Amino acid sequence: MSYSVQNIRNVCLLGHGGSGKTALTESLLYMTGAIDRMGKATDGNTVCDYDPEEIKRQISISTAVAPLEYKGCKINVLDAPGGFDFAGEVMEALTVADAAIIVCSAKDGISVGLEKAWKYCEERDMPRFIYISKTDEENSDYNATFDALRERFGNKIAPLVVPIWDDNKRVTGIIDVLNKRAYEMQNGKRVEIEIPEGKDEVIAEFNDALKESVAETSEEFMDKFFSGEDFTYVEMIQGLRQGVRDLSLFPVFCGSAVNTMGSLMLMDHIVDLLPNPSEGNMRKGTAPDGTKEEFAVAPGGVPCAFVFKTVSDQYGKYSFVKVLSGSVTADTALVNARTGSAEKMGRLYMMRGKKAEEVKELSCGDIGAIGKMEKVKTGDTLCDARKVISLAPIPYAEPNYSVAIAPKTRGQEDKVAQGLNRMNEEDPSFHVVNNAETHQMVLYAAGDIQVDVLVSKLKSRFNVDTELKTPRVPYREKIRKTVSKQGRHKKQTGGSGQFGDVWVRFEPNFDEEEMVFAEEVFGGSVPKNFFPAVEKGLREACVHGPLAGYPVVNLKAVLYDGSYHPVDSSEIAFKTAAQLAYKAAMPEANPVLLEPVGELKVTVPDSYMGDVIGDLNKRRGRVMGMTPTADGEQIIEAEVPMAEMTSYAIDLRAMTQSRGSFVFHFVRYEDCPPAAQAKAIEAAKAMAEE
Repeated sequence: MSYSVQNIRNVCLLGHGGSGKTALTESLLYMTGAIDRMGKATDGNTVCDYDPEEIKRQISISTAVAPLEYKGCKINVLDAPGGFDFAGEVMEALTVADAAIIVCSAKDGISVGLEKAWKYCEERDMPRFIYISKTDEENSDYNATFDALRERFGNKIAPLVVPIWDDNKRVTGIIDVLNKRAYEMQNGKRVEIEIPEGKDEVIAEFNDALKESVAETSEEFMDKFFSGEDFTYVEMIQGLRQGVRDLSLFPVFCGSAVNTMGSLMLMDHIVDLLPNPSEGNMRKGTAPDGTKEEFAVAPGGVPCAFVFKTVSDQYGKYSFVKVLSGSVTADTALVNARTGSAEKMGRLYMMRGKKAEEVKELSCGDIGAIGKMEKVKTGDTLCDARKVISLAPIPYAEPNYSVAIAPKTRGQEDKVAQGLNRMNEEDPSFHVVNNAETHQMVLYAAGDIQVDVLVSKLKSRFNVDTELKTPRVPYREKIRKTVSKQGRHKKQTGGSGQFGDVWVRFEPNFDEEEMVFAEEVFGGSVPKNFFPAVEKGLREACVHGPLAGYPVVNLKAVLYDGSYHPVDSSEIAFKTAAQLAYKAAMPEANPVLLEPVGELKVTVPDSYMGDVIGDLNKRRGRVMGMTPTADGEQIIEAEVPMAEMTSYAIDLRAMTQSRGSFVFHFVRYEDCPPAAQAKAIEAAKAMAEE
């Protein structure tokens, strides 16, 4: 069935790992009849956690779509992972959601995951609800969690549902603050009950607070409020809806996903208060000529869809899309704005977890999937040829945890590369670099759990075992002293011999990184036609330095004398002679190791500044400056040797309880201090022996 844009809600569930997002999705699906029994993450049978890795680890790894129908509305629930290694999946969900529900557990209060989710919503001006989960579990404390939210985010936090406790502090039911009604769950059904004694005051207090919030949404309501008149139910909903849209109100709900308490009330308010796709945020698009323009979601416009996710498994490849304009049918032909080529849609699906149900049409504002779009990637915009526009790409964070990955069995390198490429289609938040210099395949990801999942998938999907190592650091070597040496190559075997003799002066040259070759030969002691051979021999030799075998830079080599034999001299002989001169000169030229140094920008809350700067000092870092941000954080800028940064992604998380983030880019090479040089030479020797 096709829904009009007014009757669609796209909502993403955000929050810390383990706060109960997947369980809440199960309960919403169950209460609307989309599924006939509720699964559990521990049993591995939930709709949204269907990937073998998710079942094995009992956590969400990717965003799953779970559509449900309620009161004539279609609600597309996007269940996003809470693990910080999978923040790329959260970005995909946020790109197509029009509102968010931040789930926080009554046992944990304000967690780092909640802070991050709030920040993501703030950056996007996204309307949001807060849902306090697990209210009926032991050690849960709804009041403490609610008070912490109020303290953190102020009076914009408006409770629409509050729990009912018994004498043992167990939550037995919930109160609808707006309608002043109480409910409890009996055999999976919601039953209205009398409002318990002593709760009238609480309800009146919260109801007054709601009225106050509603009054602030318009002058007309403000006048009515101050003249002591009561708002009608319709006016209350209208005011709340306005408050949610202009971010002056953040309604709070609560419940228990396990016994579905609070689920129906949450859906009532999703339908009543959250924006539909045409009221959601405007997107910016880029026309083929490079001009930027606002892009509005419009049912009457020409067809346009944004690909926000790709899933390829043994059953085929699905491109998940949100239709942003017009509608899309199986025979619609759209242009891929990235490639410029026309794409015929083919089969369309409504996805619920891994279950695909074929549909005839995807209407404006809806989320679905297209099968077998081989050339389409995540982040592509598919649009009508009459109006080609590419929407802003998904803002993945730069991956900065790196490991070298290699197959355990030699000769399977291609298999590893192909497997990672396939998985990169599904998850563009990591990338792979083949480092020609260190001869390693380096995987850049968000953290160790993401890497662990990728390694596990390489084994299960592509049948290749891999091992991980610390990536090698690409050092360089240079000389600090001028040295002249002779290189003489003479070989006499039966027939014509080989003879080459050169004198080369090696000197430091800090103007250019690459070796500079010059000649000062007088009187033809070395014929001109052998100069290229001498240069070639020296360039080949420069690849391996005298200290640890790293390339030599900032070097000038001057050929100034030598001798030759009219019959036995050849290019190969002069090339070899040049290399002998290089080998003799380098150890005497006071060589030094150069290490790569990068620019680091760490963003951390104020309270962690001391720890982070202390740690940078231990890593031989130089702090260059600090800049405060608008939201009480500091950006610390420093220069740090690359060799000290291999475990920084993990260490920073530990130091800041995952609140810190950083970017790190190579800037230049610097002389390596003696202790670090000795360590690097030792490591290079060990590697050569291997």
